Amino acid sequence: MRSRTETRARARALQLLYAWEMQGEPEVSGVVDRLLQFGRGRCAGEVEAEALARAVVSRRPELDQAIADAVEGWRLDRIGVVERNVLRLGLLELQDGRVPPRVAIDEGIRLARWFGGEKAPAFVNGVLDQLARRAGCL
Repeated sequence: MRSRTETRARARALQLLYAWEMQGEPEVSGVVDRLLQFGRGRCAGEVEAEALARAVVSRRPELDQAIADAVEGWRLDRIGVVERNVLRLGLLELQDGRVPPRVAIDEGIRLARWFGGEKAPAFVNGVLDQLARRAGCL
């Protein structure tokens, strides 16, 4: 079972990715510095959050292509910023294999519930489940 610190790290990574995308995709460290200026300082799991965000940014083209292939009939830019970044984080964790596939999917659903729209958890569940099956994780 994953600790609450890891869940907070994922939530913070999602916030970093959201800010990164909304700011025009600058260097991730600049986004971190700006968020620290306006936030409460470093939270538990901050280092892990930054590492997750950096990994998503560095692998974004491959992550986006896999997501686009899984959401037939949807253009990636039509998916909400929160949901798109939850999917990127979830797929990154599925591909890295550091956490069990069910944990990656469940954490994605949790983030979608916390930060996304009403239909986000079901959407994220369906897409991450399909991505996990395609990757042979489930």
